[in-house]
Amino acid sequence: MSCEKHGNKSHPHIIQDECKGCGRCVDACPKDCLQLADKINGKGYIPAEYIGEGCIGCGICFYNCPEPYAIEVYKKDKE
Repeated sequence: MSCEKHGNKSHPHIIQDECKGCGRCVDACPKDCLQLADKINGKGYIPAEYIGEGCIGCGICFYNCPEPYAIEVYKKDKE
């Protein structure tokens, strides 16, 4: 997956069915660009979601997530 989906901007990709909704990524994000969704995932949890803007690609959400496959962060390459 590339950054093209988000206008070639850095962004997190939350794998909804892997997220258990603990909120650690939401609390850790320095740009407040994550929130808990308003729907339940296939495993019965309320997952985190990207609000669509603001990500700087720092990866803090990734490093704070206890689930190994729940978040991927795509960082825009410098031009």
